[in-house]
Amino acid sequence: MTSDSMLREVHVRDAIGLVLAHDLTQILPGTFKGRLFKKGHIIREQDMERLLDIGKEHIYILSLEDGYIHEDEAAIRMAEALRGENLSLTETHEGKVSLISDIHGLVKVNREFVDAANAIEQVVVSTLLNNSVVQSKGAVVGTRVIPLVVKEQTVCQIEQLALQLKQQAEREAGPITVKPFLPMKVGLITTGSEVYNGRITDKFGPIVMDKITAFGSTVIEQRLAPDDRDQIVAEIQYFAELGVDMILLTGGMSVDPDDRTPGAIKQAGADIVSYGTPMLPGSMLLMAYLPVGDRRVPVLGLPGCVMHDPYTSFDVLLPRICAGETIERSDITAMGYGGLYRC
Repeated sequence: MTSDSMLREVHVRDAIGLVLAHDLTQILPGTFKGRLFKKGHIIREQDMERLLDIGKEHIYILSLEDGYIHEDEAAIRMAEALRGENLSLTETHEGKVSLISDIHGLVKVNREFVDAANAIEQVVVSTLLNNSVVQSKGAVVGTRVIPLVVKEQTVCQIEQLALQLKQQAEREAGPITVKPFLPMKVGLITTGSEVYNGRITDKFGPIVMDKITAFGSTVIEQRLAPDDRDQIVAEIQYFAELGVDMILLTGGMSVDPDDRTPGAIKQAGADIVSYGTPMLPGSMLLMAYLPVGDRRVPVLGLPGCVMHDPYTSFDVLLPRICAGETIERSDITAMGYGGLYRC
């Protein structure tokens, strides 16, 4: 059985109560061109004159056989199966349904599920990249099937895949979700004797503050430190005692002998996840966690490129940290694939 065998030509006067198989377009020269009736529309008696006005004395009608469903229903059911937290369905449009974000947040996509879904013939599941940032009302997923009519079993396979994933994860959310950003208190330490002694004006702070603010967090204080390891350690401890949720350090991250920041972070007692990331720009970033009571406070040493490059390793990690995720060594090593933005 094919979709063509389910299409039949019917005079409009005999089509009341039947279902349109495809969109019908109205063209009013110089004023309008667009959809008059959408696919799946059930033809009513009051539609007759409008159909005749656009030259449709005969139309194609879809008569679904048992075991087949219309593309709109297929797209809706697939989107429902995919939908996780903070996502809503759009209306169908030309056979497609989108999942849009209810919030400004971090997109989480199960890549294995998406690959498995698209391996099913006639299925389209198109998503943003995992760990993308999405604005409220932004599209995260688009679903559709290729033909006008598809076997219901095709959609059932998608639904079963999603159900298996939920059972494995022991959660109700679907394989694609959006995590909210948490309002975090951030301490900013600007190192460098040239800034500390007033020889130059700090240009790093305002840029970092803007990035933090973009995710709903706040730099509660910026403090300056010279190129002295003990003084940098003291500033880290100051913010730890203040109870901040994140500590950022700028300056002193290169291999020059006067650059003390990496050593100070380690001396302060932080557990180093990685000093260096396989991404350009941003390879000199340091990621660590400082034990403070029962908390592990993220501590990042930011390379100079954050000050002048619009997208660096810091921009990759910051949204995840602001969404409450813990960065592991494997997250850092994975940044090399696709990590060349500027060399």
